[in-house]
Amino acid sequence: MQRVRVSSHQAPVHKLGDSQMTLSPKFRLPAIQSSLLDPSLEFELSVKGDPLIPGLPDDIALNCLLRIPVQNHTACKSVCKRWYFMFSGKERFFNRRRELGFHDPWLFVFAIHKSTGKIQWHVLDLNNFSWHNIPTMPCKERVCPQGFRCVSIPREGTLFVCGGMSSDVDCPLNLVLKYEVQKNRWTVMKKMDTPRSFFACGVIDGMIYVAGGNSTDRFELNKAEVLDLAKGTWRPIASMGTNMASYDAAVLNGKLLVTEGWFWPFFVVPRGQVYDPRTDMWESMASGLREGWTGSSIVVFGHLFVVSEHERTKLKVYDMDTDSWEFVEGRHLPEQICKPFSANCCDNRIFVVGRNLNVAVGYISRVSLDSSCEKKWRFSVRWQVVDAREDFSDLTPSSAQVLFA
Repeated sequence: MQRVRVSSHQAPVHKLGDSQMTLSPKFRLPAIQSSLLDPSLEFELSVKGDPLIPGLPDDIALNCLLRIPVQNHTACKSVCKRWYFMFSGKERFFNRRRELGFHDPWLFVFAIHKSTGKIQWHVLDLNNFSWHNIPTMPCKERVCPQGFRCVSIPREGTLFVCGGMSSDVDCPLNLVLKYEVQKNRWTVMKKMDTPRSFFACGVIDGMIYVAGGNSTDRFELNKAEVLDLAKGTWRPIASMGTNMASYDAAVLNGKLLVTEGWFWPFFVVPRGQVYDPRTDMWESMASGLREGWTGSSIVVFGHLFVVSEHERTKLKVYDMDTDSWEFVEGRHLPEQICKPFSANCCDNRIFVVGRNLNVAVGYISRVSLDSSCEKKWRFSVRWQVVDAREDFSDLTPSSAQVLFA
């Protein structure tokens, strides 16, 4: 198991292009400061022959500069006028990356400060293992972060925060917020038809589905609805058939899987529902699937994995053919990752964020067990730990999302 140490004595947490920041460089350029942000200046400087990097064609130089980590941008702005123009606006920087096909993963962690109760987002650069901030999420101050549901469209660089609950009056919310990494800003979307908290949420074919949860009268809901992102409108879909709050949910094979999870003292077997948007119908979840779903889920290689909160926090995978769970080969979740934790994935990597924002990166590999058309796989995991900064010691994660930029 490999470990990466992120020392608190390194550079401080950086702003990932905070759109609310004012530009106040330490040096003064009174004659040209205003023109540096003029888009026409970049073209003018390139026509004059001022190179981005002396001795290199601009296309090659640009390809190099767009790989510079965000925490080094402030220093880069003092090199020359063209570098100042490039690194002064993060929206411009990330748009150029997108134009040239750069897609690096960033882990967005929604957390609550245990002492103050304030919610905040922190972003981990998964290439350089450095932490950054984004603008404050626009919502009420007193909220229960566990009541929100967060989903993302990773390749588009957008995440959504839905629902939630006001902690001072125990009232569910119908709020919907969208964050765009390219613009580094939050947008308030059209509200859900039904306020809800602790509900199921998932993205299928670019549509956001929500189901169940707790209502304003503290009763569990069976209502479900979907947000058409192209139209920006919500519409109802088939009801679940049972009133249920959600512990966890996942999208597998184009279907939304919803489980209410196990609760102490484990006398009642958890319920589970599966929604197929193609038929707009719900069906009961297979017994083996719902009974073995004992933690936070991720989908890798088209298979459902769970980081178990029991069973010594082992990683396990669901076998649809036998309706059973199997433990993944490899060590259990590293001891630095303490409950409660949140999980997400990117390609063959899973990211598990624990208390104090320690992060475990699990590398999943698979080996085919036979040569038939319907392959059976054996999975294994290798863990790497990214130790948290010391100033994150009072933070507890509520959600983790991967976005590309």
